[in-house]
Amino acid sequence: MTPDNDHRELLLAGSGGQGLILAAILLAEAAILEDKRVVQTQSYGIATRGGLSTAELIIDSREILFQQIERPDVILALTDEALKRYEIWAKRGVPILYDTTLTQRRPAPPCFGYPFTKIAAELGNERSVNLLAIGLLAARTGVVRIESLKAAIRNRWGKRSAANERMVEAGAALAPDPPMDLPPNASDF
Repeated sequence: MTPDNDHRELLLAGSGGQGLILAAILLAEAAILEDKRVVQTQSYGIATRGGLSTAELIIDSREILFQQIERPDVILALTDEALKRYEIWAKRGVPILYDTTLTQRRPAPPCFGYPFTKIAAELGNERSVNLLAIGLLAARTGVVRIESLKAAIRNRWGKRSAANERMVEAGAALAPDPPMDLPPNASDF
């Protein structure tokens, strides 16, 4: 994010039970630790486990007047259903980070596939795929600093946070350097 255009809209989508709502809350808490303003909303199907689950996050240094995403700056999709639902945004230049373990490969860019679930399982905790994915998202986009994300995890889990922090670090390690340039926000579109 640049100082003159730091309004960011993130969309996280996958299956109920993958921890995407918690992931969005952690990103929001990390942004708050950086003195940013945040709006976080969530939606999930009637079948919470296994149904489509989405979390939206708006981060800005200024007051957030409209509290719904108009045009996402980046999308994280952890299931094929989520990827199919939101891949229309890729045609509009919105980067999509997706899990190649659970989805079919898409042409890149702006679709960027990572084997999130496979890596999380190899690291010993497939249920932490959400933390691995947001570690990558934060590192690739710079929407929040990794240290802020780890601090939000420590605030939530205290002494039991070490494994979760390592999962975020593993996700961040997947990111190429330098971070990706996000497209201009909807207000600049």
